[in-house]
Amino acid sequence: MITVNAHPPVRVTGRHVTITPAINDYVNRKLESLHLDYPKIIEAHVILEVAKYRHAAEVILVCSNHITIEAREQTNDMYAAIDAAVDKICRQMRKYKTRLMKKHRPRHDIVHHLAEHVLESEPVELDEEDGAHHPVVKSERYPVKPMFVDEAVLQLEMSTRQFVVFLNARSSRMNVLYRRKSGEFGLIEPSNGK
Repeated sequence: MITVNAHPPVRVTGRHVTITPAINDYVNRKLESLHLDYPKIIEAHVILEVAKYRHAAEVILVCSNHITIEAREQTNDMYAAIDAAVDKICRQMRKYKTRLMKKHRPRHDIVHHLAEHVLESEPVELDEEDGAHHPVVKSERYPVKPMFVDEAVLQLEMSTRQFVVFLNARSSRMNVLYRRKSGEFGLIEPSNGK
């Protein structure tokens, strides 16, 4: 990890590409140019990948208030892919700041964590010929922040994730917002059981 003055730590990872000092310096200089005051960047992770003639750069920013902003771009040149991903991240940060400033909503400091665990399950036979089954997902901790639905929509728009779990600031109940195949969003809210 590299820390530059008051800038956040930047981690550069390569997949099928060696991270040279020149690439590392270039990534750090590009991320230093993100001088927006909100959301405050706590940590940055840049993943560079080469597959045949495609060069991809993915930027993941972990920001204050448990905001994660992600962007991925792919070109035929690594430096161009880095530039495009950083430009996209910058636009997303401006969009996020603009929307939040328009709302002037009070911030909530309470964050809950949901724990997701691997369950030992019996194999589910799907096909008698090959005996295929689906394993249960890996264990993961997921921060659950109080948000309004429109803030959750914005968070999902800013990331590459398929869902966001949040505590609905209006109802104080756990909700899940997810991407639908149509490109729209779906909202799962608990019912009262009636």
